[in-house]
Amino acid sequence: MRTLIVDDDRDTADYLRKGLGEHGFISDVAYTGVDGMHLALTGEYDLIVLDVMLPGMDGWQVIREVRRQKNTPVIFLSARDGVEDRVKGLELGADDYLIKPFAFSELLARMRTLLRRAPEREPDVLRAADLELDVHARHVTRAGVPIHLTAKEFALLHLLLGRRGEVLSHTLITEQIWDMNFDSNTNVVEALIRRLRGKIDDPHARKLIHTIRGVGYVLDEQG
Repeated sequence: MRTLIVDDDRDTADYLRKGLGEHGFISDVAYTGVDGMHLALTGEYDLIVLDVMLPGMDGWQVIREVRRQKNTPVIFLSARDGVEDRVKGLELGADDYLIKPFAFSELLARMRTLLRRAPEREPDVLRAADLELDVHARHVTRAGVPIHLTAKEFALLHLLLGRRGEVLSHTLITEQIWDMNFDSNTNVVEALIRRLRGKIDDPHARKLIHTIRGVGYVLDEQG
């Protein structure tokens, strides 16, 4: 899952990015309303966590612009705790409004609830042949045997399974697995694919992850 965090408090933003990363979310961060609006309109995110009080352009203005073009779920996360603020946020198109200080567990639960309501919600369990990935439990098995994956390996397998049968380019994988500051001119994608194959495919005669030379990678149970 890919999220956008828009908050001018760097400590809060970094805390959110780290916490969400531990639960399988890849997050980009913007510290101003202008940067947040730009990323929200040009990037592809599953959910946006948006502060109200931002420099340059406040959260009200950001969500107005976003709602003109996109239906990405938005949660306001703000210290503005008045009823009128919460009502305004919801009326402008936010899907939820959580007041600071907040419990991370509550924010995570609210995010997962919104994602489950998404129009094209993916199944809780993704499968290909004898491979299973439980999205929320973050549990992977093949032929019934549990497989331990790192956060990046899990994110890559989730991406490949979620787009099973589709060839995914090096660039697309980089954009989905790492944040916007990542240097794509490295071989980390190839290294991550190798590690994932070592755990998913090497112990089995039937291979699921395939390289399409010059194009990218695909998870295909028919391969």
